[in-house]
Amino acid sequence: MCAIVGIYTKKKNVCLSLYNALTVLQHRGQDAAGMSVYGEDNTLKIHKNNGLVRDVFSSEIMESMMGGTYGIGHTRYPTAGQIDNSEAQPFYVNSPYGIVLVHNGNLVNTVKLKSDVENNNKRHINSSSDSELLLNVFADCLTDEAQNGNNLTNLMIENAVKKLHSRVEGAYSVILLIVGYGLVAFRDPNGIRPLIYGVKDSNNYIVASESVAIDCLGYDIVGDVNPGQTIIFKDNDMYKSQYPEGSLNPCIFEYVYLARPDSIIDGINVYKSRLEMGKSLAKKIKKVLTKQELDDIDVVIPIPDTSRSSALPISILLKKELREAFVKNRYIGRTFIMPGQKIRKKSVKQKLNTIDVEFKNKNVLLIDDSIVRGNTSKQIVEMAKEAGAKKIYFASASPKITYPNVYGIDMPYVEELIAYNRSTEEICNIIGADKLIFQNLSDLENAVKKFNSKINSFDSSCFSGKYITPGVNNKYLDNLYKIRNQKNE
Repeated sequence: MCAIVGIYTKKKNVCLSLYNALTVLQHRGQDAAGMSVYGEDNTLKIHKNNGLVRDVFSSEIMESMMGGTYGIGHTRYPTAGQIDNSEAQPFYVNSPYGIVLVHNGNLVNTVKLKSDVENNNKRHINSSSDSELLLNVFADCLTDEAQNGNNLTNLMIENAVKKLHSRVEGAYSVILLIVGYGLVAFRDPNGIRPLIYGVKDSNNYIVASESVAIDCLGYDIVGDVNPGQTIIFKDNDMYKSQYPEGSLNPCIFEYVYLARPDSIIDGINVYKSRLEMGKSLAKKIKKVLTKQELDDIDVVIPIPDTSRSSALPISILLKKELREAFVKNRYIGRTFIMPGQKIRKKSVKQKLNTIDVEFKNKNVLLIDDSIVRGNTSKQIVEMAKEAGAKKIYFASASPKITYPNVYGIDMPYVEELIAYNRSTEEICNIIGADKLIFQNLSDLENAVKKFNSKINSFDSSCFSGKYITPGVNNKYLDNLYKIRNQKNE
């Protein structure tokens, strides 16, 4: 999970708009940030580093990025635990034409791709990032199209992306800056990771991971980049590819946790989908808990921030008071995307504090969006007990996460997942709750699908173990686990 954004305009100083968009999308990645801009003076500027957007782009750096008319930006979330500065984006290659790339997602056939790129295409890869690999694959595909010596055209770019789709497996939403030409946006044929675009004053364009960036910069939403589609922004105009597209299989974890509630992804309002998750979870809670247990609940307490939307309908349907009993330190990032397990464990109590009067001598129902490793859930239960709670019921708006996600979320190996090979009762004992309830997968999928009937299926692989792309097998997962361990040593 990363944030990507591209802005095409004839107005100078596009870096200011990119900066604002990246700050709005900071929740998608806290490890590193970067941007590249191109100006009328034919200069390409790139800056990237580890850290938050506000830290990477000082006043001095922003001054040096001024003058560009179109550009791209990125906030990085390490998908395999790596926190190496060499893997910050954007990535750049100078041939052909000069191309800069930002990428959200994760490729699953990197071993074969790297061999092809280095041995057959004679290109050198400087990092272990699949994004740099993806850039070189595109560059090679575009080189094939440019062999006849003709000037670069939209059709040549479209054909290059077609060839890339045939070589690459995995999840990838991509924005490219081609020097002196414009911006190119495309999405994998399964539409796993989100990508949406908008317009302002008929000839200024933006494309981003979430619609919130479009809204906050005053653009109007046009629509999502469809699976397998290529969109080119050039000469104050927009070109969309016409060849057959893929099948939409968005990552359902975007709606559970990753995206902001004020975003719209693939036509689905994230906030509304989370309300619907709460409604279905309330029905499950009524089935699992006895009448006595339901009567005993004094308050419903969301674990901020992503569970608030789901907790509201639960309190209404159970006829229980909703209370904000955890205070979040807004200056601590999201623990789920902290780069490294030790940092995650340490940051939980720095992130949340309790309002003791809402717990003391009460039976509480805690609502969270998901339970991944279980460390946060365990510490939260401990905090509730220390604050004086008598009984703690814990409900998750998503099902058990029992399989690794390989498409851009930091869940690369099953042994790190608390639900792997454990019953609900065993998980409940580990986190220290009195009762634990998980959402059903079918209910979760129906809660999201309700708002877009065109979606036939989701990438729900972390819940179901069913992977959309070929090549994800035990050998692949074992290799991913080894890579992760090497990165964390």
